Amino acid sequence: MKAHIVLLPGDGIGPEVVAAAQRVLEAVGRLRGHSWTFSTKLIGGVALHKKLPALPDDTLTAALSADAVLLGAVGDPAFDKSPPSSRPESALLKVRRELGVFANLRPARSWPGLEESGPLKREVFAGTDLIVVRELLGGLYYGEPRGTDARSGAVVNTMCYTRPEVERVAHVAFKLAQKRRRQLVSVDKANVLEVSQFWRTVVTDVGRSYPDVALSHQLVDSCAMKLALAPASFDVVLTENMFGDILSDEAGAVCGSLGLLPSASLGPGPGLFEPVHGSAPDIAGQSKANPIGAIGSAAMLLSDGLGLNDEGAMIVQAIERTLATGLRTPDIMSAGCRAATTDQFTDSLIAEMGQ
Repeated sequence: MKAHIVLLPGDGIGPEVVAAAQRVLEAVGRLRGHSWTFSTKLIGGVALHKKLPALPDDTLTAALSADAVLLGAVGDPAFDKSPPSSRPESALLKVRRELGVFANLRPARSWPGLEESGPLKREVFAGTDLIVVRELLGGLYYGEPRGTDARSGAVVNTMCYTRPEVERVAHVAFKLAQKRRRQLVSVDKANVLEVSQFWRTVVTDVGRSYPDVALSHQLVDSCAMKLALAPASFDVVLTENMFGDILSDEAGAVCGSLGLLPSASLGPGPGLFEPVHGSAPDIAGQSKANPIGAIGSAAMLLSDGLGLNDEGAMIVQAIERTLATGLRTPDIMSAGCRAATTDQFTDSLIAEMGQ
């Protein structure tokens, strides 16, 4: 297969982990006879520092014409006091909207050998294998009106959803559950929010088309507690934009590091693939970043973006085998393991793929 992949390294550790993921994709191409071409574009703080918009026009044009987009991270403390529309993160919201990627898939699992890397007891965390399906283009992050009222000084954000928006992401979640353990938890705040009551109604309606999937509903605060107490009880978690953002980050903490979590954002056009972690400016440029989230995102790029399921599985298996050697980046280091830089971990993973 031939495919053109646009790389958006972004800020902080983004360039390091995207470089690692690109090396892995290149290795897959060599081993399986695929031909990838890459182009690298600016996004986020690195663009702002060059007096460009956070999402330059040529970056967006390249992304829209790509077969898939791989993003590192956006975020730079230099812009922390800027208004939301002028911060690096504004590029992320815009590129998601322009690509039309409405379904964000965020898997979280117990990797072999890492059962004790997180805060939970081994017997609680073992067997965890869940995926959060987050609606990505609606809710508080995109709702209008938003901002500060000049006359009253009141600050407003709007949570808004339409039936088609909820239906389309619900279908993605139910179809995913059919391929997994056929359990779906829809998360909302229906006891106080009208939008959540509507969300629950629409998801229930969609669920009637999937009688083989066990649907349940849970309030977000209850779900957050259960995610910390019994993460292995979850299969597919469907929720709206902000709740999905928060719960998937909690899942990263449960797993031991946000550096472990990949994601895929899917819509009618090119998919957007990125690790869940942020730019981590405190460790940028030190080769301390965990590349598993970005490499796992590359695996999802192949399987969910290009339909190459075997190649995606090949990367996942290589991650497992590399972890089994005891190699660890600092965020998941434990007694008896061997320390590795970002590049060393990637080198070992590529070697494992060649076995």
